[in-house]
Amino acid sequence: MSKQDDLQKIEDDILANDVTPKLRDGATQLVFADGNPHADIVFIGEAPGKNEDLKGIPFIGAAGKFLDEMLATIGLKREDIYITNIVKYRPPNNRDPLPEEKKAFWPYLVRQLDVIQPKLVVTLGRHSMEYFLPSQKISQIHGEPKRISFGERKQVIMPLFHPAAALYNGGLRQTLIDDFSRIPAIISKI
Repeated sequence: MSKQDDLQKIEDDILANDVTPKLRDGATQLVFADGNPHADIVFIGEAPGKNEDLKGIPFIGAAGKFLDEMLATIGLKREDIYITNIVKYRPPNNRDPLPEEKKAFWPYLVRQLDVIQPKLVVTLGRHSMEYFLPSQKISQIHGEPKRISFGERKQVIMPLFHPAAALYNGGLRQTLIDDFSRIPAIISKI
């Protein structure tokens, strides 16, 4: 089976297992992932927003456009990376995902990472960071790669602020761009 087939099986399992039926009922569709299953870098956000829910593709709203711009600054396009969210259905009114919702989707995210085997996992925002780096504060460790034990292997995690936060807080914009610019050097060290 190909990586794409393995990832399709995970998506099918989420639907078959009816993960978070309450969230599912309020969403238009499952927003599983986008990008290259052979990518060296996986970006993980929190949950789909309104545009993502309508189109079924993660990070296509304003935050996604900013992410695309930052990718371009380091010579990458969407086709070069893999992007997903920890929670795969849009929470009502774009509220933060609840702990039990993140917990319900976590095993599927782990399976996605096991299939892709990325060199680097970039978490976008505290909701996706806290599962990999519990008890850490994003304001203190953003942009600093951390090597963690992840199942049978080691995984490098790089926590970044969520692109949406930079849209609402202009001061974070440059911080995020600066942190992002470190990605190529980190990949070459791995």
